[in-house]
Amino acid sequence: QRHMEAVLRNVACTVELLAVAAHSGVVSQWDEQTVSRAFRWATYCEHIYIRFHSNPVIRGVLEKQLQLTNHSLKEALPEYNEVSFWDLGRCQNLLLLWMLNNSALPISIMKMLFETRVSVNNINSDYEDVRGLCSQLIQCRSACKVLHRLLGLPTVGAEAQVQGEMLMERLGFVLSQNGDSRWAEDFLSSVLQEFEGAAQHLCPVIAAALLTTTDSAAQTASQNFLLDWLQSQHGVLQHMCSALPSKLLADLAKKHQKFRDAFCKLLKKWASEMEYRINEGEWIHTAANSTVSFQKMTEHFLTLFEACPSIRTETEDELQALKISDGDFDVRGLSVWGDLLLALGNEAHSSGFFI
Repeated sequence: QRHMEAVLRNVACTVELLAVAAHSGVVSQWDEQTVSRAFRWATYCEHIYIRFHSNPVIRGVLEKQLQLTNHSLKEALPEYNEVSFWDLGRCQNLLLLWMLNNSALPISIMKMLFETRVSVNNINSDYEDVRGLCSQLIQCRSACKVLHRLLGLPTVGAEAQVQGEMLMERLGFVLSQNGDSRWAEDFLSSVLQEFEGAAQHLCPVIAAALLTTTDSAAQTASQNFLLDWLQSQHGVLQHMCSALPSKLLADLAKKHQKFRDAFCKLLKKWASEMEYRINEGEWIHTAANSTVSFQKMTEHFLTLFEACPSIRTETEDELQALKISDGDFDVRGLSVWGDLLLALGNEAHSSGFFI
């Protein structure tokens, strides 16, 4: 019990440290030794996450402590971003990000973090572990990008990839602990709340989770559950399909039939919601705050067809039937289905991908 009390106290203190790093002018007095100690506490929290994330009892106790700490910090700092149990697993990243975003951080610390090489005088320093930390991260991310290109893997970003793997790991644990799917739905809803107002960050994480290599039936079940949940969250699905690159969406469609069907259905829905503006000479998506364009929709269709050739004929037959129901006009601007078929044909020919 004493050990657990110490763990809770240490986690609470580290979360308070993160808040100071993000919002307090006290960081103007930080030196290399202080920063190094801060990162050691962040590393401690990551170890706590790794050790206890699969223990529902201790996890629950830690989450309760986090709620209490977050509440007190929110009262003191209205701009404070709450720290979740999931965040403990990436505590060093949060500390670095929030510290760099604090304008009070001394220039000397900034230079130390971005240092490209450790000076000879500091080789035996107890605090050299934080020197050049940002440069190391940049090098690692650059290496990730190079490896992704060489191996032909989808690029979602190093951070999104790590978060996606963590998401699948946690979802798999929740599903294995209770046969009631509501627990897993509640977990995914909590993830959605954590990313509230930042859907552009959530979409790559979900994509990375769905593209994670599955080595067991349990991992496949987790991805299927995430796909089912995604189909029920129309707003998230729509944002994913409008924000992510066509190539990444095609990779998802190629791997998961559920995503392929939902993606194709959404593309046809977008087309049905377009109207032709004579003054502008183009089809415009009528939904409020939409970023969907006729050109982007056409690009998505073509990339999807290239990744999944088997659905091309069936989809074009559906589009042809919809064009006929519109009057089977071949005049531009009278039927979105006719213009879409024409655009698909023209783009396919110009790119060498014939119908």
